[in-house]
Amino acid sequence: MSASLTFDEYLTSLSKLSADIDPVAETVEASDIKSVALDLEAWAPFTTDSLIWWVANNRDAAYVLGLVLGMSQERLRNEMRRLFGTTSVERVVRSDPDGFVSRFDREFRVVELLNAQLTRTYTFGDVLAARAGGRVRANAAAASGRSVEDEIENIAVELGLPCETRTRFVGKHGLTAPCDLAIPAGSDAVIAVAAKGFDSTGSKLTDAVREIQEMAEVRLPRQFICAVIDGMGWQSRKADLKRLWDLWDSDAIDGLYTLSNLDVFRTDIAQQARLRGFIVTEPSEQPVNR
Repeated sequence: MSASLTFDEYLTSLSKLSADIDPVAETVEASDIKSVALDLEAWAPFTTDSLIWWVANNRDAAYVLGLVLGMSQERLRNEMRRLFGTTSVERVVRSDPDGFVSRFDREFRVVELLNAQLTRTYTFGDVLAARAGGRVRANAAAASGRSVEDEIENIAVELGLPCETRTRFVGKHGLTAPCDLAIPAGSDAVIAVAAKGFDSTGSKLTDAVREIQEMAEVRLPRQFICAVIDGMGWQSRKADLKRLWDLWDSDAIDGLYTLSNLDVFRTDIAQQARLRGFIVTEPSEQPVNR
């Protein structure tokens, strides 16, 4: 039986399933956060010692320090896992409030930022900017991913190597795979690098693994294939990260690096480029700007 409505009529007939949200409506969670905020205001200004005391006596509310730092719930969990080996703020605070505050202050300046926010007067523009936090964090996440790409590109440029970024390289049987850096170019790549930096989790990490697996599948024996991986998002996708490590461990790819060992990446790229006939510019050989 043919459709009784045209496509445009069908589109018009679609209804909204979710209810409208009142951004100023009071919820239990919002009420709890406001209550904690009032308590923090009453004890301000804070020193490290007084914040340790507050946290020790408000274990179930210590998570708001993540909000003070502008962290999403996911980011807070990732940072807790990185710093303390657990995603539970309350569990860490129960056993070691001193260590929790000291580490958060050392890593994120939580005492300084808490005091600054407790004494600030907020405008309507601040409210709207805060509500746009998810959008801002998404832009920041994209920027963090690009920062890894920029780092590997900078190394290639510093070494004086011709390169092409954000492209596809040609491998065996003329098949191609995506890469973030190809030396000298995607069409005749002898070195191909993936750069995958994520502080948040999601399907994009699985997509990144799939891309690197594709690189491994099409590589030619003469091609050096590697990946630079970093970001807290991988902490929540350890199975995906293990797949990448397995590629490296089985020699399906030639290297797996993080930003903390880019010096090793630089050395390896320089060595592989020399083996393939490229002239590498060492730092001491670079011209001095006068």
